[in-house]
Amino acid sequence: MSRWEPNARGRLEKAALELYSERGFEQTTVTEIAKRAGLTERTFFRHYADKREVLFAGSAMLEELMVGALESAPDSATPIDAVALALDAAATAFEERHAHARQRQKVIAANAELRERELIKLATLSAALADALRRRGVTDPAASLAAEAGIAVFKIGFERWVGESDPQGMSRIMRESFDELKAVTAGD
Repeated sequence: MSRWEPNARGRLEKAALELYSERGFEQTTVTEIAKRAGLTERTFFRHYADKREVLFAGSAMLEELMVGALESAPDSATPIDAVALALDAAATAFEERHAHARQRQKVIAANAELRERELIKLATLSAALADALRRRGVTDPAASLAAEAGIAVFKIGFERWVGESDPQGMSRIMRESFDELKAVTAGD
């Protein structure tokens, strides 16, 4: 095996997702993941702290993308509309990875430890969005409420999207979900 292997992270991610889908998360070892990817266990640990992180390694990039989109919202945007822009940015990024997202979600849904880790990721996203809103001058509780509502829309919209066969529909689903939230809160 050569000293440097191209796209090691991508190969490890693909191998892990395949093995988790075939055998289950708990039954899959790091050694098996590395072997399937044609890499060493040492290479795995150069890229990931543990076998869970293969599924959550993109969390920081997702947070950066969403916060950046929120911060780029026009000054005239309401807090919830700024959050909607953050969700639009995330949806655009995800639409290219529908099959991967769908497979990943099945693995997470099948394991309590991974579901817990997913909830932690969503809570971290909510906190980051609330902080970005506060930097825009939105006070609490409005900043926290808008961020939490946005993450609820994201969670529900994402679950709907991975359940559909249309890989290009995430942006549409997010907008529809935001419209539903607005209708529910309108009180009519």
